[in-house]
Amino acid sequence: MKSPNLSPVKTTNRIEILDIWRGFAVFGIFMVNIEIMNSVFINQDLYYEEMIGPLDSIIIRLSQLFFYNKFFPIFSFLFGLGIAMQLEKLKLKKKSRSFILKRMLILFIIGILHITLIWGGDVIHLYAILGVLISILYKLYSRCLLLLACYFLLFPFYDIVAEYIFSWIGFSPENILKTYNYDTVTKVLRNGSYTEALKFRILEYFSNVQVLFVFLAPMAFSMMLLGTSFVRSGKILKLREFILKNKNTFIWLAIITNVYRIIFLFILPNFDIYRDDFLGPIWLKLMIICDTLFGLFYMWFIAWLWFTGKLIKALKPLASVGKMALSNYILQSFIGVIIFNGIGFSMYQKLNLVQCFFTVISVFIFQLILSKIWLQHFKFGPLEWCWRCLSYGKLFSIKKEKSQ
Repeated sequence: MKSPNLSPVKTTNRIEILDIWRGFAVFGIFMVNIEIMNSVFINQDLYYEEMIGPLDSIIIRLSQLFFYNKFFPIFSFLFGLGIAMQLEKLKLKKKSRSFILKRMLILFIIGILHITLIWGGDVIHLYAILGVLISILYKLYSRCLLLLACYFLLFPFYDIVAEYIFSWIGFSPENILKTYNYDTVTKVLRNGSYTEALKFRILEYFSNVQVLFVFLAPMAFSMMLLGTSFVRSGKILKLREFILKNKNTFIWLAIITNVYRIIFLFILPNFDIYRDDFLGPIWLKLMIICDTLFGLFYMWFIAWLWFTGKLIKALKPLASVGKMALSNYILQSFIGVIIFNGIGFSMYQKLNLVQCFFTVISVFIFQLILSKIWLQHFKFGPLEWCWRCLSYGKLFSIKKEKSQ
């Protein structure tokens, strides 16, 4: 019996709100990433002391309230949802899930190239690793996947586990950059050669392993599991009904999470219990949970606007960016390198946070225009096309046929 042809999802079958969510997440992630591009973690304390003015303080508060840890969960949810939809398709075609493993391997390689050639803040390789785990757990019932999502989000002892593992293998992330200080980092990134920046970028990546795998990975995995559960339960097929039916739930979710986030940012720091060795990590964990849940509120609110016909013209352009999410994510890193590093305009730590904010707005407007123009002539983003061709082992046409 001849095997059915395994081909990509046709653009005509796409669920447009998913692309709008992706486009929105691309914007929010760059708003967070640009601060790290402008001043890496080990430099940020001194940078903020020197550069922060009244307007910058407002930007920090706005970022804490509306951007930090809000968009990474959205991307993660959509990534898990995307893998689940592909696995459903493979099941219908009676194909092995080895196809997903191949896609994750290619994505992992793209992420590693991103780290080494452009920017060390990549999360694509992490998504690829977690995507393999998602493909393994996918057969579980939707309720089991939901329980696992809650467990990985709520588990409070990641730091303790990581400390034990790092101690056992003799790995000390905090010592990797000990030969670098504020001035040497600034010199390398602002005026250094590409080779010097490359060496620092790789070392910086390993110094941030704890942030990546202890802080971000559990959040990402829990949201991927949630996205997978969303597909397994069939809610993706009744998305409009789900969004409209759960209005009160998501509004209360936003109210409760925002009340705690305001308390954490503006009230708790005035009390000793904020700095208590036992209670301090608990307050922070609750903040992470609230940030993650607020990201889900963002998704609901955008979908509610979409399905109720409000602001459709304003939201629709985000779909073009979302259809090219991988290409646009990498493009943001490339633009960041050109702006801040020595191979470009050497603006590292020369911009304040207000200037960074408007840089993001300008770059994203450029991406909105570029994505729309690109998709008028091509079916997929350039990296999306490469990923598809490598995954399916065949050369797909990327150009759109001209209408007669």
